[in-house]
Order: sequence, then structure tokens, then C-alpha cells
Amino acid sequence: MSRRRVPRLRLLFAVLLVAGCSGGAPPGPGGARWQPRPGTAWQWQLDGRADPSAADVPVYDIDGFENSADDVARLHRDGRRVICYVNAGAWERFRPDQADFPASVRGRPNGWDGERWLDIRRLDVLRPLMERRFDMCREKGFDAVEPDLLDAYLNDTGFPLTAADQLAYNRMIARVAHDRGLSVGLKNDLPQVAALVGDFDFAVNEECAQYGECGKLAPFVAAGKAVFHVEYALANGDFCGESRRLGLSSMRKRLELDAWRRPC
Repeated sequence: MSRRRVPRLRLLFAVLLVAGCSGGAPPGPGGARWQPRPGTAWQWQLDGRADPSAADVPVYDIDGFENSADDVARLHRDGRRVICYVNAGAWERFRPDQADFPASVRGRPNGWDGERWLDIRRLDVLRPLMERRFDMCREKGFDAVEPDLLDAYLNDTGFPLTAADQLAYNRMIARVAHDRGLSVGLKNDLPQVAALVGDFDFAVNEECAQYGECGKLAPFVAAGKAVFHVEYALANGDFCGESRRLGLSSMRKRLELDAWRRPC
């Protein structure tokens, strides 16, 4: 399912080329965690199974549930790194593990059909659920995780969430990923970038140009970490200049996050 921030409530690269900058073949046992660098080109497709012919880029970010180990292996054979999209901030009625989330942690609807905010204060309940989701990503061979909705405290969730609650939850998410050898991206949560840049390996952002906030992602670029960025409403000419200046990996996508893309 496509994702974006709730407003204010709210590829074929050869292995040698990619290994020298940000991608390359997945590391063997005991290998270092993948660290994508600023400016790395990417594809983001959450609508169905990945189309490996859609974009000649070294990184694909795809839905962890809808894609199989074979899909991930196909992308790896093309020399690509693969990011596992999972929702870490909302319950989703359409996921196979939806019954594992007790009613007590499900809050208000978040604006997407079949979804409700999660009570991120309940680490005792949510950590094992997220561990199982990240285990799925690891078992399918993904290199990294994109945990969505890591900014619940900025939205009307039905729970009295604070910035401190979000910091604790986001750091837990990062530890769960790292414990499994997976890189992990900070999704949005721009007010806490400075506090979290050391915990995350890259950032994923939606619409920072539309809201005049892309400069807040500078700590990731300064740390040598990629910022994977999309805009939906703006034309490329309205944001690509700033994106290049800031070192972001930017493109325009449709809201449904199908295979179409228009990179900077």
C-alpha cells in the first residue's frame, strides 16, 4: 500500500560499479552492514511485486509481505540492494499477522483504509511483533528495512504520545534491525533527525520539498548516509535543484507507488 505523511496531524548496475559506491552484492556471513551513500539512485515500488525492469538503479525499496525470497534474489542477481518496506507505526487489517496485534494497541484510523495507529509506548507488545516482521525480511534476503510511520507523535493517534515516546520506539526499531544484520532507514520524523541520525543507516522522506523541510535532513548527508526522497505533487523542476545541492536521492512518484518514477 502506498504511504505518505498524514498532513500536519499527522536497474541494472554491474556489481563492480555499485560495490565501489553504495550497493554491490550482499555481504556474506559476518559481513558489514550495508551503508548507502548520499546520491545513491533508487526505485520505490510498494504496489504489488517488484518490477525489476522498471528502473536501472542500484537500490529497490519494495513491500516485504508482497515480495518473495525469489523476488529479492532476482534483484540481487542484478547487483542491486533491496530494502524491505514494513509498517511499524500502524496496524494493517490486510496483513497476514493482523490478528497478532491486540485491540489495546490499536488507535484511531490514520487516513488509509484498514489502518489504525499503534500505541508505540507499548514496547512490550510491539517489539516481538516487529521482531517477527524483521525476521521475515532477513529470511527473504533483504539488505535493509524501511519501517514506516515513525512519526506517530506528530499525529492524532488516540494516544497521548510524546517526542520521548517516539525516540524510544524508533531506537528500539533500529536495534531490532541491527540485531538481525539489517540496515534501517528513518522514515520522516524530521524534528528528531539530529537525535536519531546516529541510530539509523539512511533516511526515507516524503514531500520535504513541498513543506520546505529538506534542509532538516542535512545531518544524514553530513554523516555520509543516503537520504531517499520523493515528491508527489511538485514538478521535478520545483525541487531537483535543491535536492542536488543537498545531496538527496530524489524523484517524483505517483501516490500509489507503482513502478513509474521520474528521477532528478
